[in-house]
Amino acid sequence: MLVQDEQKLIGLVAKESGVPIKTIRYYEELGLLKASGRTEGGFRLFHSDVLARLNFIKRAQSLGLSLSEIKEFLNVHDEGELPCDHIKIKLQEKLVDIDRQIQQLLILKQELEGLLSGWESIPENPEQTICPIIERA
Repeated sequence: MLVQDEQKLIGLVAKESGVPIKTIRYYEELGLLKASGRTEGGFRLFHSDVLARLNFIKRAQSLGLSLSEIKEFLNVHDEGELPCDHIKIKLQEKLVDIDRQIQQLLILKQELEGLLSGWESIPENPEQTICPIIERA
């Protein structure tokens, strides 16, 4: 008896992965996933490795990678290579971006703390201002 790769219906893939059917269809449309065929009723079929692929996509997204970046990595993988070097470079870029965002947030925090420390409840000329604390900057 010939052992074949187990084919899974899209509904089962959704249930086992926790990824909604609509999202699986979207990933297929973007080229992140490939259906192996369809049933006579038109339902998508996927090879069992689709679960590992979906897990990779979800994990990569949780690290801040975009779907287009993830697609690039999957394309490298599909060509028979490990995309780890590409991923490392992209994650290093993410760290630089995060450091920049932290600096911007710290500056904003200091500005807000400064505004709040000098809070005045009654403006001198209320008819000429909306909120003197914000307008003072």
